[in-house]
Amino acid sequence: MQQYNMIFKRSERKYLLTEEQYHGLWELVSDYLEEDEYGHSTICNIYYDTADYELIRESIEKPVYKEKLRMRSYGVPTEDSTVFIEIKKKYNGIVYKRRIGLPLSEAVHSLEQRAITPRPGQEQISSEINYFLRQYHSPLLPAVFLAYDRDAYRGVDDAELRLTFDSNIRSRQHHLSLTEGAEGDPFFENGEVLLEIKTIGAYPLWLVHAMEELQIYPASFSKYGNIYKRTILPDFLEKQGILTKIPS
Repeated sequence: MQQYNMIFKRSERKYLLTEEQYHGLWELVSDYLEEDEYGHSTICNIYYDTADYELIRESIEKPVYKEKLRMRSYGVPTEDSTVFIEIKKKYNGIVYKRRIGLPLSEAVHSLEQRAITPRPGQEQISSEINYFLRQYHSPLLPAVFLAYDRDAYRGVDDAELRLTFDSNIRSRQHHLSLTEGAEGDPFFENGEVLLEIKTIGAYPLWLVHAMEELQIYPASFSKYGNIYKRTILPDFLEKQGILTKIPS
């Protein structure tokens, strides 16, 4: 059985690459990287939020501290497949992630009931997620399905360095179940790729030089945040009978 990390603490920066930059970067850094345990996968997520989208509204204001809740699977699951309930917190640029693996049917039921039954060895994580679920006055509900194709690598000489390339980012606001397939409306139109670099230390020089050569710079890019602004918010405002200019 594949082993999964359940606790993460690391620096995480994002870079939005053109298709040309992506291929150029790969040519320069591929010798320093190897596939990690995930390799190539399609990652499917259901993001949870309040009925008025309190979590993502606060997040896109770019506070010092922000948090999200999602259910994640690797590929399209069945009711008995293991999925992950994750809380992701970011404070001063450091990402803290806690997650617990459950059968899909149990995970859905737990979120509906706002309570996860602790499992041996995962009591602390369960407690943190349960606190998260109960701190909001309104129940957290499925808000959007979001999927992407990910290629994941780690450093040959530094296993703590991780590069992930996410392409074909897509979403839907209907059929908000992980069993309903990985289809959705595409976010990018020109083959852009989202690079995430995750590390607990400084970037190696070979990576710094490659990014300087290709003029790759950090970008503030939240998948859920951008889909909210482009798709969810206009629909929400229309249903409320509000017409306004949507922030870019």
